[in-house]
Amino acid sequence: MFDIQEELKKLPGKPGVYIMHDDKDDIIYVGKAISLKNRVRQYFQSSRNKGVKIEQMVTHIVRFEYIVTDSELEALVLECNLIKEHRPKYNTMLMDDKSYPFIKVTVDEPFPRVLLARKMVKDKAKYFGPYTSAGAVKDTIELIRKLYHIRSCNRKLPKDIGKERPCLNYHIHQCKAPCQGYVSQDDYRRSIQEVVHFLNGSYDLILDRLERKMQEASEAMEFEKAIEYRELLASVRKIAQKQKITDTAGDDRDILAVAVEEEDAVVQVFFIRGGRLIGRDHFYLKIVKGETSREILSSFIKQFYAGTPYIPAELMLPEDVEDMGVIEEWLTKRRGRRVHLRIPKKGTKEKLVELAKKNAELVLSTDKERLKREEGRTIGAVKELEKMLGLQGIVRMEAFDISNTSGFASVGSMVVYERGKPKRNDYRKFKIKGVQGADDYASMEEVLTRRFEHGMREKEEGKDVGGFTAFPDLILMDGGKGQVNVALRVLDRLRLDIPVCGMVKDDNHRTRGLYYQNEEIAIDKNSESFRLITRIQDEAHRFAITFHRQLRGKNQVHSILDDIPGVGPARRKDLMRCFENIEAIKNATVEQLKELPSMNEKSAQDVYDFFH
Repeated sequence: MFDIQEELKKLPGKPGVYIMHDDKDDIIYVGKAISLKNRVRQYFQSSRNKGVKIEQMVTHIVRFEYIVTDSELEALVLECNLIKEHRPKYNTMLMDDKSYPFIKVTVDEPFPRVLLARKMVKDKAKYFGPYTSAGAVKDTIELIRKLYHIRSCNRKLPKDIGKERPCLNYHIHQCKAPCQGYVSQDDYRRSIQEVVHFLNGSYDLILDRLERKMQEASEAMEFEKAIEYRELLASVRKIAQKQKITDTAGDDRDILAVAVEEEDAVVQVFFIRGGRLIGRDHFYLKIVKGETSREILSSFIKQFYAGTPYIPAELMLPEDVEDMGVIEEWLTKRRGRRVHLRIPKKGTKEKLVELAKKNAELVLSTDKERLKREEGRTIGAVKELEKMLGLQGIVRMEAFDISNTSGFASVGSMVVYERGKPKRNDYRKFKIKGVQGADDYASMEEVLTRRFEHGMREKEEGKDVGGFTAFPDLILMDGGKGQVNVALRVLDRLRLDIPVCGMVKDDNHRTRGLYYQNEEIAIDKNSESFRLITRIQDEAHRFAITFHRQLRGKNQVHSILDDIPGVGPARRKDLMRCFENIEAIKNATVEQLKELPSMNEKSAQDVYDFFH
């Protein structure tokens, strides 16, 4: 029996993290402290004014545990990780899991490329962003290729110069074909320097050049070219218009503000890079009634900047937040350079913070009904499912499926849903290695064993939560009793305790019900839980069959050519490029085969003899 008063006496006066549990032993709150003794005791002192949230939470605490750290900074990092993993009921939770793309210029390569990157890594490339829209990044990259004719291929240059024909981009005048040696490295580098200037916001040079070329084409009565230059001019002006100057200092900063209404909150963020407003975004948070805006902002900063790949030099806030000093220290450590949290009192910066707050209030008021509907489709559907199965605390669900054609190219899929929404970054696909033929049960056993053994191994190695390491609260199998029993057998062998539920289909391949604890449970076909289960089942099937088709396509195209003696990768490529399909290769004469660049008389005869 856990005696709270006795355990309070044992608390050390050291920094650390405390974890509160309820009567079901679920984690309901995670916090950090400079002194565990002083902080945790405050929760159980009746004389203190704790606020609505804490008063409510304390009534549910049955026991607590704690982890001592060397510093408050270490405690903050651990707190962030534990909140992310357990998503406790009484912690402010960021509901959106967004990531922002970058534009990456591979300046370390002899012939650099311009690419979309999902995260910034420590390599020798130049990164621009992050941007709030992947679509805008793709449009910008496409425009850069049209303007500067930069390559988009993965060829190793200059090593591969002349080895293959130039691609379509060369023929439509979007690449100068460095793969053929048609442009020198110095000239290509000059184009890359102009790209970097363009991405830094220097548009005047390219605007003048396009204006001049449009006029020249028009005067020469080359109207198609003039129209092309006019369209490029419009595209550049559109991008230039979006990059409005907001701060003459030219720094990187994020402007944050929050709007609160009962148990809902919205944080609005303006992203300023190099003194330009490159975009804005809003984030929904689920809060406990009575939380203050400074508490909400503090929780948001810790959760959002723990996951974002880029941290600016400054965060502009409307007011002080909890743990301001230690958050600055933590952000500085993550960024590798000094980060400041500031509360502007006058001028442009204060107006930007006010503007961010007005935007947050507008989003909260206009989106409240939509949010309620979305919650019904996702979190509401999960709650219905919990009630149906007699479970609690379902956050993460994983669904599995097998796909093959008469045992050929068997694959498995794992799709992940968190709080009723797909979490595509955690999807996984498996090539079946140890099963011959069409044995779905054995294939599923291999997939589940590999998935959970991999996760257990990563946990032992102390890897971050996510992907294989994050275990589900519920496993959903595409099938009934047989597939459920396979999963239970794997979990029993690995000593894991995770509920398993089968998604049963009728004779028309439509979801009929759930198989759980040796009985089939009917589902109301008009319920949100039914729609959610159907979406998950369809997604698992789609993901498996898409991967299977990819493998099947590769194997069918290449397998027969692999069996021809004397035909290696280069000759296979030539055959595939010069003939429409396998039937065309089969019908080719020796003379036609000899015309291929990589073929000699013997290899052409070998190919002909193989098919005849």
